[in-house]
Amino acid sequence: MNDQVVRNDDAGLSAGVLAALRENLEDQRRFRREQLQQIAEAAQSRHEGEHRPARNERPHPRAGLDGRAQRDRGDDTLDARDRAAHSASVTEVSVKLAASARMVLADVEAALERMAHGQYGSCHRCTGPISLDRLTIVPQARYCARCHRVRETRP
Repeated sequence: MNDQVVRNDDAGLSAGVLAALRENLEDQRRFRREQLQQIAEAAQSRHEGEHRPARNERPHPRAGLDGRAQRDRGDDTLDARDRAAHSASVTEVSVKLAASARMVLADVEAALERMAHGQYGSCHRCTGPISLDRLTIVPQARYCARCHRVRETRP
């Protein structure tokens, strides 16, 4: 079972349960790392795309041949503002997603570290055990359900 320490102070969790929880945490770590990589790649792609002229900034292919002129300058300005607003919205969402993924990744890695040191499954606030039901749902949990509710209700 790896070279990780499994001691009795892991909130009374059996070696089999700890192994399953560890596997879940490692899967989450892989997922969050991949998610951050994809967000970074998408941001790079968007950044590179900003430097290419937009479709409506090119002259109309038939302009001059049948008397139609290029789009009205007001329309181009509106389109450019729409593109800029959309780009800003996409960037904002990406930044928030990346921040959330980094936060979860840090929690997952901290849980794996606690597990490696035999301190996994104990509440950081009351030092009591975190229920297996809670750890199954939120394996990176630092607090038992009661202490988590107390933390969430405090201003």
